[in-house]
Amino acid sequence: MLVLCNSVFSQKKHSFTIILDAGHGGKDPGNTYHGYKEKEIALKTTLKVGEYLEKDRDFKIIYTRTTDVFIDLEKRPKIANKANAKLFVSIHCNSVKNFGPSGTETFVMGLSRSDMNIEVAKNENSVILLEKNYKEKYLGFDPKKPESLIGLKMMQEENLNSSIDLATKIQGNFTKHLNRHSRGVKQQPLWVLDAAYMPSVLIELGFLSNKEEGAFLNSDEGQEKMAKGIAEAIIRYKNEYFGDAKNYSEVSQKSETIISKKTKDTKGDNSNDTVYKVQIAVSPRKLSLVSSNFKGLKNISSMQGDSIYKYMYGETSDISEAKKMEKEAKNKGYSDAFIVQIKDGKSSRVR
Repeated sequence: MLVLCNSVFSQKKHSFTIILDAGHGGKDPGNTYHGYKEKEIALKTTLKVGEYLEKDRDFKIIYTRTTDVFIDLEKRPKIANKANAKLFVSIHCNSVKNFGPSGTETFVMGLSRSDMNIEVAKNENSVILLEKNYKEKYLGFDPKKPESLIGLKMMQEENLNSSIDLATKIQGNFTKHLNRHSRGVKQQPLWVLDAAYMPSVLIELGFLSNKEEGAFLNSDEGQEKMAKGIAEAIIRYKNEYFGDAKNYSEVSQKSETIISKKTKDTKGDNSNDTVYKVQIAVSPRKLSLVSSNFKGLKNISSMQGDSIYKYMYGETSDISEAKKMEKEAKNKGYSDAFIVQIKDGKSSRVR
């Protein structure tokens, strides 16, 4: 719902740099089933995402590849870091030996013990083995060993909330607008996400091992629809955190409601008054608003939208007091906490 900022950000040309990363390429074909090639589908879909985004003059699009070439895995996030990009979006296709499974899923950096997720991590990280001197470049990291995956350093912790938010928007578009089966937002130790210094997601468009889904993803129509869903989610993310409320979808505004009874009660008849809270976390799960779930912080409220919950600490009409709350939240371990302004039932990030 963060839609109130009329920022100068949107007035600057090409002020939002985004990296679009088409997975695999060249000697690394990725998944190949039923005649469908992941490297081709990923590239075509990625380029279509870029075409949609380029209609908004705020965006500067940088591709890790625009042709069928092999790009070392380590170079992909380096491109993003060098460009000081706002987002890193990597696009792939899934597969399993069983031809039945289908559906989309979007990954953010994290550590999960799900066997299915570990297999995804192995597959996406295994491109490392095609690179020269990979043992030296990746400091002994072995993508085939689960213990090596679990030991991967998580450099993305501060960006995790934003990554989950973007991933949820993407999955929501796939489900609501395209009627694709959603396998959800998941956390996984993926090298390409770990090494990027900004919010990052890896999208699995679907399963090429599923003949029907593979045919959809291999078609121009399927690629157009998936690309549009991704692009619209990215635009909404930009508008929410950096942009202008005028471009934010009315449907989304209506779908987000304050679910904390405390928040409703404290607003009373003064719903037009401005209050400040500190956003500390984003999660696809609904949590009980008790201090034990939030590192001892009390006075927690939440807002729901796009199948995620945003958790807020405190409430005040004084920005100076809000800054103190923000500092307190960070001291408790919420290093990426930030102040939001809430007015007329809408909220925006305070910068």
